Order: sequence, then C-alpha cells, then structure tokens
Amino acid sequence: MNTAGLRESHPTEQNEVELEQFQIPVGAKNYITPAGYHKLKTELLDLLDHVRPEVVRTVAWAAANGDRSENADYLYGKRRLRAIDKHIRFLTKRLDNAQIVDSSCQENVDQVFFGAMVTYATEDGAEHSVTIVGVDEINLEHGYVSWVSPIARALLKAKLGDLVPLQTPTGTVQIEVLKIQYPEQS
Repeated sequence: MNTAGLRESHPTEQNEVELEQFQIPVGAKNYITPAGYHKLKTELLDLLDHVRPEVVRTVAWAAANGDRSENADYLYGKRRLRAIDKHIRFLTKRLDNAQIVDSSCQENVDQVFFGAMVTYATEDGAEHSVTIVGVDEINLEHGYVSWVSPIARALLKAKLGDLVPLQTPTGTVQIEVLKIQYPEQS
C-alpha cells in the first residue's frame, strides 16, 4: 500500500484510521531512514506553519458569519481541524520515538539489514527488488517495504546467495538473495 496518499496536505478521518494500521510492534523501536525522518518532520512543520493556521482562519471567518449549526464552512472546518490536530499528534509521537538508522554507514554489506535494497528471485525465476525501510516509509510502487513485513523479516540477516523461506498466504516458498545494496555515504 502506498502511504503517499495518507500524508496529503489535507488529512481526513479515513486517512487517520489507515495510518493507525501501520503500527510498530510492541516493545520495538521506530526505525526510520534519515530521508524518512526528514520527510515526516517536513510534513509536521507544514501542518503547523501553513495548513493548520489556514484552517483556523477559515473557521474563524465562518464563525463570524452567524449561526454555526447550519454553517457548512464552520462545521467542515472544525472537523478538518480535528483531523489535522490528530495527524500532528501522530507525527509528533512518531518523530519523538524515531530511531534514525543511516544504512549508508553499514560495514557488513554482504548481509541484509535495515535500509538494504535486496534483489531476490522466486521459485519461478522472477526477480524482484525491495528496500527495507521504516513503517512510516512504505511505498510499494517504489519497492519500499516495512522492516516488519513478511518479506523483510524473511530477508533480514540473509547473505548473498542464501535461500530463505518466505511465508505466503498459499504456503512457504523459497527465495534466493541475488544482490544486496546499501546507499552510498554522503
């Protein structure tokens, strides 16, 4: 699932429910890449500095127009303000609990760890590539999978050439690690 749509500039109540699905396992740390941390922080600052103040101005204007019980601008604005505030709390909590992992500093590059881009082959010979990232960075269109996903858990700690079992809804399949890459140090 692509989370890009979950972090639009105007969060909705449905999006907040979808965001809650990306839970970090109890007792686990919120691992995140430096780019993912920067993206979340930028989103939070945009909500605080631009989006929320604009909605507050709209709600204040709508409230000044009279009867609030039949004022659609006021009612919609208040609902939107609640959704924005909830998203701000969510982002603040995620950033406070984040543990940034810079995988470009990885020294053991022949083994799969957080931040690795892994190319693997399935039993039918098809090749796939995934990058293992934090739960807030999932983007399947670009091959970014969470470190808690079944594919990432199967690949973690595997080495080049390893055959690893992957649990799928149809049963266990073997995948072969063909290539492991880490981002270059900047």
